[in-house]
Amino acid sequence: MLSKLDDAPYVQIQKLRRQYVNQSEAEDAIQKAIHAQLESAPLRLLNASTGRLCNREAQITAFMESTEYKEILYSSMTHAPLQTEPITEAVAKYFGWVMLSHRWERKELLLHDIQDKDVYSLDPVGTVLKLQKFCEVTRDAGYHWAWSNACCIDQTNNVELQDSVNSMFVWYRDSALTIIYLSDVPPSSKSGALANSTWNTRGWTLPELLAPKTILFYQSDWTLYLDDRSPNHKESVAIIQELEDSTGIDAQALVAFHPEMRSAREKLQWASTRVTTVEEDVAYSLFGIFGVHLPVIYGETKQNALGRLLQATIARSGDITALDWVGKIIRIL
Repeated sequence: MLSKLDDAPYVQIQKLRRQYVNQSEAEDAIQKAIHAQLESAPLRLLNASTGRLCNREAQITAFMESTEYKEILYSSMTHAPLQTEPITEAVAKYFGWVMLSHRWERKELLLHDIQDKDVYSLDPVGTVLKLQKFCEVTRDAGYHWAWSNACCIDQTNNVELQDSVNSMFVWYRDSALTIIYLSDVPPSSKSGALANSTWNTRGWTLPELLAPKTILFYQSDWTLYLDDRSPNHKESVAIIQELEDSTGIDAQALVAFHPEMRSAREKLQWASTRVTTVEEDVAYSLFGIFGVHLPVIYGETKQNALGRLLQATIARSGDITALDWVGKIIRIL
C-alpha cells in the first residue's frame, strides 16, 4: 500500500508530461517552419510597422520578439502530441509578404536611400510618399512585410540582381497580396481608366499581373479602383473583363496563370505591345512566364536575349510555335 502511494506522484507527473510538448521540441518545429517559409521569399523586406528594411535575420528576430511567436510556442507546448500544421499556418501568416507593382518614376527610392532608415520619417514627397503609402496599406491590411522592386534589391550587386530577376515571378506568385498602384488613374475613375493606364503597357507589369493569386488595384490617391472592396480583384468580373479586353489575355489566364498553361507563341503575343526602359528586359521580364532560369546579361541586345529565351523554351518543352512570331515581336519591340 505504501509503495503504491509512493508511486502516485510519479505516475501523475508522467501523465502531465504526456499532455505537454517539450519546449525545445516546439522551438525546433517553429524554426523548421520559418526556414521553409523563407526559402522562397525575397532576400529583403520592409517592416510595414517600423518602416525599416530587414534582411532575413532581422525578420526572424522580429518574429521571435513578437506576440505571435509567444502564442504559437505556448499553444504548441500545451497540445500534445506536437501538431505541425498550426505552426506552419501561423508562421506563413506572420511572414506573408505584400508585393508592389507600379510604373517606375524618375526618382525612385533605391536600396541605399532607405538602408538603416525609417521610411516613415522621410520627407513625404514624390516617390517617398508612394513607398510610405504602400507600407501603410500593407500594415492596415494586417500584414507585416512589404516588398518594392526599386528599394529591396541591390541594383549594384550583379549576383543578387541575377537571382532577383529569376526569382521575381515566384515572389509575386507566393505573395500574400500584390498591390498594383496606378499613379495615372485619378480618384473616382470610371471603368476604362485601368485599360488606359501606363501601367498596362509596361513589360515587367505583365508577370506582376499574371503571377499573383491575389491582387488589389489602387488609384493615385490610394483608394481602391472602382471602389471595389472585394478582397481580391481577380474575382471582380468588371475588372477582369476590362483587363481581358485591353490585354488580349483571356480571363482564365488572368485569374489562374501558370507557365505550362499556354503556348510560347501566345505568351509572346501578350508581350508584343508592351515596352521596357532597358531593351533586354523585353526578354528578362518573360523568364517567369516561360518558366525558365537564365543568366541576365545587360548589354546583349533584345534580339540575343529573346533568342536565348526561345532556345531554352524549345529545349525544355519542344514548343516551336513561337518561331514564326519571334521576328514580328522583335520588329515591334
